[in-house]
Amino acid sequence: MTEPKSIVMIKSHSLGVGDLLRSSAAWRVLKNRWPNAELHLVFLSKHPGYPTQGLIAQHPLLTSAHFITVSDKDPSHPKAQKVPFKKVWSTFQDVLQAVRADMVIDFEPYGLKTSLLTWLAHQSRGVTTWGIAQFPGRSFFYQHSSPSVKSFAQRHGLNLPMDYTNRDFVVLSGLGLERGTTPIEMQVTQEGREWQTQHQQRWKNGLPVIGLNIGCGTPDAMVKRPDLNHLAHCFQQLLLRQPATILLSGAPFEKDVNHAFTALLKKLQPEVCVVDAAGETTLSGSTGLIDACDVFISTDSGPYHMAVAMRKPTLVWFTYAEVTSFHDNEWCRRLIQPSAENFVTEVESLLRLRQHA
Repeated sequence: MTEPKSIVMIKSHSLGVGDLLRSSAAWRVLKNRWPNAELHLVFLSKHPGYPTQGLIAQHPLLTSAHFITVSDKDPSHPKAQKVPFKKVWSTFQDVLQAVRADMVIDFEPYGLKTSLLTWLAHQSRGVTTWGIAQFPGRSFFYQHSSPSVKSFAQRHGLNLPMDYTNRDFVVLSGLGLERGTTPIEMQVTQEGREWQTQHQQRWKNGLPVIGLNIGCGTPDAMVKRPDLNHLAHCFQQLLLRQPATILLSGAPFEKDVNHAFTALLKKLQPEVCVVDAAGETTLSGSTGLIDACDVFISTDSGPYHMAVAMRKPTLVWFTYAEVTSFHDNEWCRRLIQPSAENFVTEVESLLRLRQHA
């Protein structure tokens, strides 16, 4: 195979920060195979304005990122209308020309739009195309295709549904590229560095900094949020053994839950130093907040995946076993409805890991 110079990667499944950030392991494997190739992400977005876009556009493995909206409003909006496919194709064609693409990889196993765009890219520009033969006839859209998700999972001894990190390697297996132990990755952004420089005096007291993202403030995610009384009790037990500064993150609408947690914790541990930074950072800026922590604790939400990608000692608190969100890295611990004893043990283990890093 001729070494590609400009690879366009199409995705459309989810623009959640964690969902998309987990694609970075696939980007790394592609860069390892072809170090001089440019990687250009094209994402078919369900509506404009996702906050994830600004963060992912700064990812160091990507030469560029393009977000093409396929609906003019949130799909739940009563007046939402689909963008005509002709317009989507025209925008995609502009991207192909601008980046001088010579390879297009469709990472999606389902859906017609990405398949058709990939087929049209080959017909109009002669680029090499890859996709997933998820069902009979789908390979028609691609020059080259990998076996189905089910076949990939069976060959690799993985259970379905797979996490999004492994799912991106279904199509790459057709190119002979495997994940191995490649982790997801991200760096502190310039905005993150600036935020950290401006605010670091708020927690510079000689104590370890433990980050906490309670998060999960949207209605569909509330089930992932731990009981605040139990969470405060776990932190109180930790602070009895390991004094620390608690640095809270979160979106602006999660300020209230941070206040409630802080009040509960201070009833149990009045002298604790809590810095609440909810609403103070963009996703890009929050890379500086995460980087400032010795250990980062989070629910199953975007900042959890960001911390893992930054190789920050991370503890994720699950309220139930969501296997598609698991990360198997030495710097990450996961607990499902933990006892205070288990919580303290794992956080102390992560603090020791940080000290020896």
